[in-house]
Amino acid sequence: MVEIEVQNEADQTQKTLRFAAVPRIGEGIHLLDEQGFWASYDVVDVWYQKAPYGDIWVPYLHIRAGQTDTAAAGAAANGTESASEQRPN
Repeated sequence: MVEIEVQNEADQTQKTLRFAAVPRIGEGIHLLDEQGFWASYDVVDVWYQKAPYGDIWVPYLHIRAGQTDTAAAGAAANGTESASEQRPN
């Protein structure tokens, strides 16, 4: 397992999470959001910084909410349903 610092652009937080492999730029990942729901995020940037202890490089991820999640969140904030969530009358 690899411990990765994840910086979330959507809610301006930084957390340390464990991954089996370091995701690449452009890949999508699913994480629990602040409300406890699964949300998809896009990896915007990956970089490594030297750890303060030893000769170890720590990976960092910069993520943002995926396109479908941002559309659904905007619709929820406006009190409307997104096109994929609309129900026939």
